[in-house]
Amino acid sequence: MNKEPPSFVAAVDLGSNSFHMIVCSLDKGKLQTVDRLKEMVRLASGLDQKNYLDETTQSRALACLERFGQRIRHFPPESVRIVGTSTLRTAKNATQFLEKAEIALNHPIHIISGIEEARLIYQGVANSLSGQQKYRLVMDIGGGSTEFIIGLGDDPRDKESLPMGCVSVSNAFFENGKLSKALFDQAVLLAQCRLEPFEQKFQSKNWDEAIGASGSLRAIDKVLLANNWSNNGITLAGLEQLVAHIGTCSHIDNLNLPELDSERLPVFVGGVAIVYAAFKSLKITQMTVSDGALREGLIHDLVGRIYDHDIRSATVRSIAQRYHVDFSHALRIKSTLDYLFEQLPADYLHADFEEAQHFLHWAADLHELGHDIAHNQYHKHSAYVIENGDFAGFSRQDQVVLASIVRAHRRKFPVKIFADLPAPWNEDAQKLAILLRLAVLLQRSRQDYDIPRFKLSFNKLGIKLRFPEGWLDGSPLSHADLLHEAFHLKAVGLQLTIK
Repeated sequence: MNKEPPSFVAAVDLGSNSFHMIVCSLDKGKLQTVDRLKEMVRLASGLDQKNYLDETTQSRALACLERFGQRIRHFPPESVRIVGTSTLRTAKNATQFLEKAEIALNHPIHIISGIEEARLIYQGVANSLSGQQKYRLVMDIGGGSTEFIIGLGDDPRDKESLPMGCVSVSNAFFENGKLSKALFDQAVLLAQCRLEPFEQKFQSKNWDEAIGASGSLRAIDKVLLANNWSNNGITLAGLEQLVAHIGTCSHIDNLNLPELDSERLPVFVGGVAIVYAAFKSLKITQMTVSDGALREGLIHDLVGRIYDHDIRSATVRSIAQRYHVDFSHALRIKSTLDYLFEQLPADYLHADFEEAQHFLHWAADLHELGHDIAHNQYHKHSAYVIENGDFAGFSRQDQVVLASIVRAHRRKFPVKIFADLPAPWNEDAQKLAILLRLAVLLQRSRQDYDIPRFKLSFNKLGIKLRFPEGWLDGSPLSHADLLHEAFHLKAVGLQLTIK
C-alpha cells in the first residue's frame, strides 16, 4: 500500500428495488459503521416492454442520488465504490442514466454481473457472521434478480443469479396490487421453473444452514414473528401460514399486516412467492436472516483494495493458470512496462496512475491467454474471454477496459474500440495499449536479457524512443519491428519516432 488509507469509506448499491449506502470509519483496517441510508426507488418498475428506463423513474432515482451525493461527494475517489445491479444490467438506456447519476454522486458507477453480485453478497454475509466452518446457502432477493450462493467460511463456492425479483414478479403477477390464489400459484410456478436447472446444486443436502440477506427476507421474517407463525427465523411451516393468509386476500390492501412497512407492501407478495418456491424446490425448512448484504460486501472488497489485497489480482492469476499462460514471459513484459511507466509525464493519464498500472499488469498476464483457444488471431480470443468471462472483483466496465487494452496489443491498432469506454478510459486505455504494444514488441525474443536503457518522451505529434548509440544497428530485428509498429500507429494518426 503506497497511499495513506482514507479515514472513511463508503459503498452504494443501486439495486432494482432499493438504493442503499453505507459509510464506515476506517482505522488500521478496522471498520465501524457511522451512517446508513436507504431509499426504496423501485428502479425495476421503470423498465418498459423494450427495456428502456422511463423518465419518471430516472427522475426519482436521481433525486435519491442527489441526497446520497451530499454525503459522499467530497470523498476521495479510492474511498468509494458504487455498483448497479439487475435493472442497470438490463436497461438499454443505462449509459445515459449513469452519466447523470455519476454527476449527482461525483463518483463513477460500475455495473456488476449477477455472479459478481452473488460473490459480494456472500462476502457481506460472511463478514457479518461468526467464522464457523459450515457450508452455508445464502439467498438474496433483489428487485430484478435473486442470488443463491453456497460457501464455506469466507469462500463462495457455487454462485448463481436468476432473473426474478420482488419487483419484477410483483409487476408480472400482482398488477395494481390485485391478489388471488391462482395468481400466487402462477408466480410460485415461474420461480420454480427458474430454479429447476439449479435444484440439485443448491438442495439442502449440500449445505448445513440457510441464510437470507435482503429486505424481502427481513420483511418476511418480521411478519412471521409478529403473527406468531414462526419464532425461529423463516420456517416452511410459517411460510405455509403466510401463503394461506395471502390466498384469502383479493388485494394487497387487505393483507392487514401492520408490521409491514408501507413502502415494502407493493412488492412483498412477489418476494414471498420467490421464497416459498425456493423452500419447496430446495427442501429448505428453516432460514435465519442476516444484516450483511451487497453493500457490506462492497465495503470489505474496497478495504481489500486499499490494503493491497485486491481480489482482481487473484482472479487474473487464476484465469492465467486456467489458460496456461507463460508466466515467465508475462513477468518480462511487466518489467518493461514498469520501466516505461517510470518515464511517463505526470499529465499523461487522467486515471489514477496506480490503478492504470494494475490494468497494464493484468493485461500483461492475460494478453496471450487466447493461445489456448487458437494461435490465429489469439489477441481477439483473449479479449473475448476477458470481456465475457466471470471475473471476480471486476465490474463490466473493468472487463471491457481490460479487454480493449489486450485486443489492441498487436497488429492494426483498433482505435475505434476505445471511443465508447467510460471516462477517463476512453482516452487512457488507448495510451495504455500503446505501452503494452511497445513492451510486447521489445520482449519479442522471449528470452531473459537486459533491454537497453532507452528514453521515452512525448510531444504533440506522438512518442519518441531514443536508444543507446549503436543498439538499433546491432539489433536489426528489433529495429524492423519498431519501424513496423510506427507504420501501424501512423495509420491512426499517431507518430512513433525511433532514434
